[in-house]
Amino acid sequence: MTVRLAQVIDALQARYDPALAEPWDAVGLVCGDPDEPVGRVLFAVDPTAAVVDEVVATGADLLVTHHPLFLTPVHGVPADDPKGRLVHRLVRAGAGLFVAHTNADRAPDTGVNAALADVLGLTAAVPLDPSPGRPGAGLGRVGELPEELSLAEFAELVARVLPATASGARIAGDPGRRVRRVAVCGGSGGSLLPAAAAAGADVLLTSDLKHHPASDALEVDGPALCDVAHFASEWPWLPVAAAALREDLGGAVEVTVSERRTDPWSLSVAQGRGEPDE
Repeated sequence: MTVRLAQVIDALQARYDPALAEPWDAVGLVCGDPDEPVGRVLFAVDPTAAVVDEVVATGADLLVTHHPLFLTPVHGVPADDPKGRLVHRLVRAGAGLFVAHTNADRAPDTGVNAALADVLGLTAAVPLDPSPGRPGAGLGRVGELPEELSLAEFAELVARVLPATASGARIAGDPGRRVRRVAVCGGSGGSLLPAAAAAGADVLLTSDLKHHPASDALEVDGPALCDVAHFASEWPWLPVAAAALREDLGGAVEVTVSERRTDPWSLSVAQGRGEPDE
């Protein structure tokens, strides 16, 4: 059975409806011929040069990423531009690029936030910011841990189930605080802190939290915070999306997940001021 790229796109968009994407987002097919056959698909968080190396090395016909290659309008893709170079390399290799970004964040069941809630073992998880008229769809999730943990133990759980990164899992709040109800948002979800508080969450797990909002959050009665690398918070989506596509195409296409860690941070050194000069 020959599967065309157009059929793969239809399957992906059935799971990750472009209508769920934010107005500013850039999702869908970036490059590739919808009439060309697809035998192998590779999933990754970021369309980096190292991931494109993997596409070429494995002979993948399609790269599906969460993060867009282009988020702002471009007027050309010359090969001497870093991003243009990636497009040229993909085209020369006969590979397409497809992006599922904020539409995958909001998607039900097999979306980014559903996958993050599932990997933590949350039960009865529902969207923090529901999409009107779309049952089960929306940003973030809030649900219950199987058992109550301390905030420190929760951070250990997070570090255990997410990919290892230089920054690890950081907490803001009393390490001994008891947590059971957990809110999550893959990627930059600090804006959902009020929704997490309204949902009665004991902790909000997300990425890219800034100093002042985190500091302010500790001054009020609300969730503790757990901050992880952006890449790590969205990685659990990859095997879920890969398995869903494999199933939707009846196993006719080989679907794999990239082994590349595309978190940009490579080392973290604990800070500590030395003894004062005598």
